[in-house]
Amino acid sequence: MTATLPTSTSASEVARLRSTFATGRTRDVAWRLAQLEGVERMVAEREDDFAIALAADLGRPRVDAWLADLAPTTAESAFARKHLKRWMRSKRAGLPLSVQPGSARYVYEPLGTVLIIGPWNYPVYLTLTPLVAALAAGNCAVVKPSEHAPAVAALLADLLPRYVDRDAVAVVTGGPEETQDLLAQGLDHAFFTGSPEVGALIMAAAAPTLTPVTLELGGKSPVIVTGDADIAVAAKRIAWTKLMNSGQTCIAPDYVLVEESVRDTLVAGIAEATRELRGGAEDGLRIVNARQAARIAGLLDDHGGRIAYGGAVDVEALTGQPTIVVDPRPDSPLMTEEIFGPILPVLTVEDLDTAIRFVNDRPKPLAVYLFSRSKGVAKRVTAEISSGGTVINHLMFHVLVPQLPFGGVGRSGMGAYHGRWGFETFSHRKSVLTKPTRPDLSLIYPPYTAKAEKLLRRFF
Repeated sequence: MTATLPTSTSASEVARLRSTFATGRTRDVAWRLAQLEGVERMVAEREDDFAIALAADLGRPRVDAWLADLAPTTAESAFARKHLKRWMRSKRAGLPLSVQPGSARYVYEPLGTVLIIGPWNYPVYLTLTPLVAALAAGNCAVVKPSEHAPAVAALLADLLPRYVDRDAVAVVTGGPEETQDLLAQGLDHAFFTGSPEVGALIMAAAAPTLTPVTLELGGKSPVIVTGDADIAVAAKRIAWTKLMNSGQTCIAPDYVLVEESVRDTLVAGIAEATRELRGGAEDGLRIVNARQAARIAGLLDDHGGRIAYGGAVDVEALTGQPTIVVDPRPDSPLMTEEIFGPILPVLTVEDLDTAIRFVNDRPKPLAVYLFSRSKGVAKRVTAEISSGGTVINHLMFHVLVPQLPFGGVGRSGMGAYHGRWGFETFSHRKSVLTKPTRPDLSLIYPPYTAKAEKLLRRFF
């Protein structure tokens, strides 16, 4: 399909949404539920259109479009609808003796008009899932799809106004200039999914207006494989998740740390699993654009390791072979930059202590994956490595659990969402304290006698 992106004036769209929010209608639970139902209907009824757009932008097969973008979006919205009324209830809180008598509670109120900046790698799921959270919380929202997925961006601009309240949700397309213009409007929250480098620019642009931000970033998510692991299962699961979207996934396995006793078996197993999962195909996987393809090709220069599988990148064709590089230099760009492509470095480590030190000497990753049969090892990795999330004996599945918060730490991001965590991200928890007018003890008012001060010191 040919995508023609509509233009929009950011300031006028934001003003329009703010006017809608001021009416108060987005606070009603029925309105919120209707918007979530609209998102689900859109995904179900227009599955073919989304599949075509995802194929155009990313070369994504239809089943992958459903599995990675559409089904998780529907599941997230359905989960929010099921639990929304309970999430919205006010919560009682206790009172210290110094404040009694009285009652305390906190309530969730929507932030107002928020901004959602979507990425190109999962342009439906990672754009609509934050929108689900924003709508569940009762906000108006500006959706800014990625310019690097133009077919999906055009489709969202066309479809969203048909399925949700067009006076409460606006789609603004374009590139960095439009994003900067939106951030300058002083919105009530900005939610960004993308790279740490662009995340820093988003945070800087939000700072002059003190716009709070949630940054869902990335980083180099490691896989630790111990000598006692089920190597056959580890190899297949590593290969499958690395192949997904050509490795262009923020929580994809970025590199493997494996004990020497099982390294060669693991490398051979990943290569064989890759061949099987691809039906024997040896051609390259689709890379989103020429800039990314050239960057990935550059990572295969002067890394100091041994290519055990694959190794070819065709920048003109926008493809790269699944590639395994054994023992590259730790200071090479392959090991210092997030790969975001179909290359998998495998590094030999002496033991678990060495693996933990290796990870902790680098920026905190978005995810840590461990393959081991030992509960003690799992406990150590979970306790000793700071990361956005940890998965034991599999990879990436935590992103599909709405009962778990999803987000980064340090350079891999700030804030979290999914399920209740998304609802809370787009809500303000407001404290409400109620005091009776009687009794009105004179003890707390000045002037204070020595006896009164003594009593106050006991109560306060």
